[in-house]
Amino acid sequence: MKEFLETDTGFYYAIGLFIIAVFCVGLAALAIVDPDAVGSRELVGLVGGFFLFMLVYFVSVTVHRLEERDGI
Repeated sequence: MKEFLETDTGFYYAIGLFIIAVFCVGLAALAIVDPDAVGSRELVGLVGGFFLFMLVYFVSVTVHRLEERDGI
């Protein structure tokens, strides 16, 4: 695990997974504290937007990893 975090790309992947975990904990806390706070339409938009954001994040990390292999 330590070797994985020593590389830039591994660190970026770990941060991405941490952000996903924080988002899921936040949604769970919202559902427990006030289940009626966010409607289904808003929830779909929130989760969909977050999914797109994380997709772009992981694609950019993967591109960074491929650039390192090419020696650019």
